[in-house]
Order: sequence, then C-alpha cells, then structure tokens
Amino acid sequence: MRLARPLRLLYVQVLLAMMLGMTLGHVWPAAGALLKPLSDAFVGLVRMMIAPIVFCTIVSGITSLANGKAIGRTIVQALAFFYCLTAVALVLGLVAAFVLRPGAGMHIDVLHLDSSVLGQYTKHTQAGGLVAFGLSMIPETMLGAFDKGEVLPVLLLALLFGFSLNAYPQAGRPVLAVIEGVAHILFRVLAMIMRLAPLGAFGAMAFTVGRFGIRSVGSLGMLMASFYVACVVFVALVLAPLARLHGFALWRLLRYMREELLIVLATSSTEPVLPRLIVKLEALGCGKGVVGLVLPAGYSFNLDGTAIYLTLASMFIAQACDVPLSAPQIATMLAVMLLTSKGAAGVSGSGLVALVATLTVIPDLPVAGVALLVGIDRFMSEARALTSVISNACAVIFVSMWEGECDRARLAQMLGATGPRRPDVATDPATDTPG
Repeated sequence: MRLARPLRLLYVQVLLAMMLGMTLGHVWPAAGALLKPLSDAFVGLVRMMIAPIVFCTIVSGITSLANGKAIGRTIVQALAFFYCLTAVALVLGLVAAFVLRPGAGMHIDVLHLDSSVLGQYTKHTQAGGLVAFGLSMIPETMLGAFDKGEVLPVLLLALLFGFSLNAYPQAGRPVLAVIEGVAHILFRVLAMIMRLAPLGAFGAMAFTVGRFGIRSVGSLGMLMASFYVACVVFVALVLAPLARLHGFALWRLLRYMREELLIVLATSSTEPVLPRLIVKLEALGCGKGVVGLVLPAGYSFNLDGTAIYLTLASMFIAQACDVPLSAPQIATMLAVMLLTSKGAAGVSGSGLVALVATLTVIPDLPVAGVALLVGIDRFMSEARALTSVISNACAVIFVSMWEGECDRARLAQMLGATGPRRPDVATDPATDTPG
C-alpha cells in the first residue's frame, strides 16, 4: 500500500513521530523513558558519517578555490563574523537576564544544592584555556582525526590534505577523483540512514517527556521562557535583518531547511544535520569550498544558542543565589565566555559543560548553582541547537556572497516566492527522503 504524498515527506514523518513520542511519553512515562536508545542509535549512525563526509567535502572544496590566499581570506572572514555574532549573542543573553530577571526572588541557599549531579559535566571540562583548545585540534595520528568524530581535527587534516593536492595538481587528480567518488557513496549511505530519522525523533521525544515530564519545569519556567524569547529575538532582530541586507528572506531559508530543523528539534543536537546542510547549502548556490570550510568551522566556533544560554544561565544563578555582580565582574565573565562558548559539541548537554567550564574560572559564581539547571536542560537544548544551526546556515550564505562564491540567481530560484525547490535527489543523494 503506497502512502499518501504528504506522508512520504521526511519532515512530515518526523513531525508525526515527535507527536507520537510526546503522547507515549505522557501516557506511559515509564515506557517512554526506555526509548532513548532509539534516538542514541540514530544520532550515533549519523555521527559515524560526519568525519569522513566533512573530510571529503573540505578537500574537494579547497581544490575548487582559486588559491591559498582565497582560502585564508575565507577562513579569516568566517572566524571574524563568528566572533561578532557570539559577542552579540552574549550581550543579548545578558540583556534578557536583566530585563526578565528569571532568578529573582528564589533565594536559593547554595549549601543545600546537590552538586553531585554535576559529575558527568565537570569531567568533560578542560583546563588550560586557549592553548589547550588549540592543542585539542591536533590528532595523535592521521587516522586518529577520524577516531572520535570531532570536527576540528578533521578540519585541520582536510586543510593540510587539500593544500597538498593543490601543490601537485597533476599527481593529485586521481586522488581527488577517488575522494569525490567516496563522497558520493557516503552521501548515499547517509540518505539510507536518514530514513530512520522519524524513529530517532520518536524515541527522543518519548524519552524527554517520559523521563522529565512537564512537571520538571516548575518554578524554572521563567528561565526557560526567557531563554526561548532571547533566542527568538536573536533570530528575528539579528539574523533576519542581516539576511534581508544580503537579499533573501530568512523565513524562506527556514522553510527550505524545515526537515533539518525538525530533526534538530527532536534530537536536541546539530550533529545529525551537518552532512545534509552541506549538500543543501551547495544546492542553494553557495560555493563548494566556502561551504566545506565555513560550516564545519561554525559547528565549533559559532554556537550562538550556547552563547545566549551562558550569560542568561549565569545571571540566573547569580539572581537565584543572591550573588551581586559588579560591572567589572560581568565584563570578565563575558570575556571568559567568548572562549568557553567555542568548541562545545553540538549535542544535548554541551551547554551545561560549557557553563561549568565558565563558572570554574569565575570565583564569584557558585558552580553548584548549575545543579538548578540539570532538570530542565533537555528542554533548553532544543533552542540552543536550533539557534546555532540557523546562524551557521546564514553565515555560510553571507561569506559565500562576500567571496563572490554565491550564485544569487540560484539562491533566488531555490528560495523563490513560489516556495523552495528541492535539490535534485539524483545528484544530491543526501537530500533523498522517503518516497
């Protein structure tokens, strides 16, 4: 029996699966809490594909750029833009905390907080600051860059490999042909994996509602509302005007990315959509080299949702625990967050890891206060991930335009008034959806 056409669309299947998962988690919370492995398996399968796909995409993209100067200019422009967006996001979170004051009146005694729940987050924090962060980009071996599936070591290896191929164009041509062939096969494998997205979304939502439930929000509802408002304001008043200045409407881009956004919403992770975004942004007319360089870098250097969360959550802890902060203390906190907001993995829970890393170097705020947020972090991670993935997609388009690597006619066609056209699944297998 053939499904009706709407039901054959991936985003419709994911949306229905999320609704079923939330219903199951609410009606049978014990059963819903046991379905987390479905989500973990789906995210794990996609994460398995990220390192080789990113490597092939970056290497192929570098060889398509004119010269090393263009590559360096692209990277510098992207990093500068990332830091500007991060600074705006940090300030926006701070403004939201002062205006909405989500922690005011709670009068929490830090001595009564159970800090033992922070163990799984403190073990992931790294000391050493910028130096340690830079050294973490260097893998122990060449193949070791693919071992943990982290983007930055793969990015470094791909840059070196791509530059080397450019240095020997004749000898490197067969190697490049093999890499591009492998990339096509990897995207076909990814298309097969993405058919499991509804199952992963079902398990993730069933677990979230079954394990935590709406009751876990409780008195922290104001903090959640403040965070969601701040994220919406960032997208609407920062990204949307920037998109308009660059000649396209942000809401049309969101329509074009609706499948990816639903997957991010369901899994609370940006990682499962990284390979699909690479293909979709290239299909929009963005240069292959720019997409291959900017998008993977953005996953570590442009986490604007996390940046908003860091300042808002830190000020919430200060307000809830009645800890006054002076202007110099707040300025120091913002400076530290410019570093700690970078490199956090785009997975659920990474925001708490970054927050703990921030508070450990700011003696004025109690690290134990993070225990207040553990119960609702799963409900806030969706907004963190969505904000970051939207920001990174916009950044790729912006940098492509600055570099003259964007086919504006193609962009207008794909995001036209008649609705976004789907990329050709015959040439872009990663965008293939059921039916």
